[in-house]
Amino acid sequence: MLPSLGLKGSSSMTQINDRLAYHPNTYEFFTQASDFTSAGFLHLKKAVAYVKQAGVAHIVLHHPMQFHGFHTELVAPADRYPDLYQFVEESSKMLIQLAKEQDVQCLIHGSYAHETQQFIDCYSSLAAARHAAFDRMDRFAKLGGDHVMFENSISPIFAYGDPEVESQILRHHYRLAFDTSHCFIYLHGNNKGLQASLLHLQPLIVHYHLVDSMGKVHDSLPLGQGKIDWRAVLKCLNPQATSIYEINLQDNNHCVEQVESHRYLQRLCKGN
Repeated sequence: MLPSLGLKGSSSMTQINDRLAYHPNTYEFFTQASDFTSAGFLHLKKAVAYVKQAGVAHIVLHHPMQFHGFHTELVAPADRYPDLYQFVEESSKMLIQLAKEQDVQCLIHGSYAHETQQFIDCYSSLAAARHAAFDRMDRFAKLGGDHVMFENSISPIFAYGDPEVESQILRHHYRLAFDTSHCFIYLHGNNKGLQASLLHLQPLIVHYHLVDSMGKVHDSLPLGQGKIDWRAVLKCLNPQATSIYEINLQDNNHCVEQVESHRYLQRLCKGN
């Protein structure tokens, strides 16, 4: 199954118009902390409306990754990191509300993998830290309903690839975003494990980040430049889900590497 074209960019009109020139089926907004000031959020709202009016069928609002030097970890406890906790709380609610108003999607990371251990150490155990993160996701899931999804990480808080953690995730009935590179890296480059995870979670996956990797570090490679077996991955995707190519770009104003990744899959499918 060839996924339809999905591209990612910011609320910058330069980036938006660059992506729209390729007529994507999905546009994912990369947001940052500055988008959550009064002026910034108004600009974001107008950008979402602009993309909708351009005829893009599916829009995803990616929760900001960082705030004041920290990644926006759901597991960060309120008593130790009050400013970070409050920003994650308010920005998530704002995005969910915007997603509801515009009938689009909000994507929140279940975890990241940078300062995560620092936050885990605030709890009595990894299980306790994961429980805190899941409690927070439960609240956001209830608030967002069919307008919110949660993305996997390389950290043990919310990693796909561990069948036990996946079973716990399935019990919560979360709507899931699946980043292929994150799972592949968590599994140390195990393609069979990646395929098993894609199939195990498939019923709840509503969105994919299609990204290649060498399976060692977070490298965000164009498809075909890493070690992921894309021919096998294509057979494991939920055909009802949306997707984007979340590739590192040489120039953020030009999505060349994202489009080349889509063309790679087109060639792969023609070769079947």
